[in-house]
Amino acid sequence: MTDIARITSWHGNPSKSAFTPPPGAVDAHCHVFGPMAQFPFSAKAKYLPEDAGADMLFALRDRLGFARNVIVQASCHGTDNAATLDAIARSQGKARGVAMVDPAITDGDLEKLHAGGIRGVRFNFLKRLVDDAPKDRFLDIARRIQPLGWHVVVYFEADILEELRPFLDAIPTLLVIDHMGRPDVAQGPDGPDMRAFRALLDSRDDIWTKVTCPDRLDANGPPWADFANAVAPLVADYPDRVLWGTDWPHPNMQDAIPDDGALVDMIPRIAPTAALQHKLLVVNPMRLYWPEDSKVGE
Repeated sequence: MTDIARITSWHGNPSKSAFTPPPGAVDAHCHVFGPMAQFPFSAKAKYLPEDAGADMLFALRDRLGFARNVIVQASCHGTDNAATLDAIARSQGKARGVAMVDPAITDGDLEKLHAGGIRGVRFNFLKRLVDDAPKDRFLDIARRIQPLGWHVVVYFEADILEELRPFLDAIPTLLVIDHMGRPDVAQGPDGPDMRAFRALLDSRDDIWTKVTCPDRLDANGPPWADFANAVAPLVADYPDRVLWGTDWPHPNMQDAIPDDGALVDMIPRIAPTAALQHKLLVVNPMRLYWPEDSKVGE
């Protein structure tokens, strides 16, 4: 890989949001890229980003008024979680992580990831980002992480939800769906995509979701009115099972880079009360990623 095709997908000077997150708020979905000289990207990566490492992430965290981060392994790093682990190690206890792992990983290496702050594993079904998603081997991993108390994060698009249902039903751990399975928010809160997603949530009480990425899901762009209209009822109806995050540094969004301050200002539009905001930003992510400290946020 060379620097020729490297891309920037994040805002160089995000605004300061009008909304102030509550004390202890967690950005529960973000990533780090590199730095490439220290943490090379995967040879199978579908995109080659500019460096966006821990120092930049933590500076943004502080600027936006958050206390902690959950760093999700980005597909450009494949199953080498070194960059994510490095960021967690440098966070002074203010970050935890979600890994991507090779199905052949040993139990000993899973325990090392746990010691490094990993609390979940991510399965990616976006064909434009991964070449292969072996469901049977993913289920084996899901069974093996149970003793660690981890959960499974799944990323997919709405058009394959029905196809994935037997796989999702078979996952034995708590399950978190990235970005609500990418529904078409223009359909509204009662559209077919959101109805199908609600049916999934109603099938088990241990399925959570991230109410994230208006920049990805709302084709009309800022101020993302379709997203707010479609997602606010979901937050109201499932207040104990929702998480929020910036998605910084916004992989593959180089043609429509969002302002992180504007993303934060979406929070009161989908969680309009202080009680909903506290659950979304503090109580829920603390229960999932810092259970030993979760009473701090209640």
